[in-house]
Amino acid sequence: MLKRMLATVAVLAIGSGAALAHVLLQSKEAPVGSTYRAILQVPHGCEGRPTNVLRVQIPEGVIAVKPQPKAGWTLEKIKGAYAKSYDYHGTPTSEGVKEIIWSGGSLGDDEYDEFVLRVYLTKDLKAGETLYFPVVQECPDGMAERWIEIPAEGQSADDLELPAPGVKLVEAAGGH
Repeated sequence: MLKRMLATVAVLAIGSGAALAHVLLQSKEAPVGSTYRAILQVPHGCEGRPTNVLRVQIPEGVIAVKPQPKAGWTLEKIKGAYAKSYDYHGTPTSEGVKEIIWSGGSLGDDEYDEFVLRVYLTKDLKAGETLYFPVVQECPDGMAERWIEIPAEGQSADDLELPAPGVKLVEAAGGH
């Protein structure tokens, strides 16, 4: 009986560890046409090496991006044109932050941290779909973890080895 219980605990621990190995977004759902606080949970470095750079690609339809600075890290915002102009509270917006880079820090392989950004999810995005934020962790000696895979039609993130963090888009709540 004890052996069976220990085996069950071991299987659960291994399964939990694998699920926690990915970079994830803390909030799993967000309404279109609203502000979203994206908290990227980074559970480790790269195969024993610390993470020194975290790059986050901003998907189309996400505007008004404001990353939260982190003590000990340098923050860079790469700006560019959007594929189209979006309405941001009555103001046409056709360019903005397309990528965020936190660099110069050190997140040990045995450490956990969160990287935060605030964004606006435009009304052009479709409720019911999942929006993905591809992330690359860079580590010394050219090591990297590329969390950039986006599921194809009929796949889920669970089917992928290195899935991009995603948030399910839901209908906006009524009112203002």
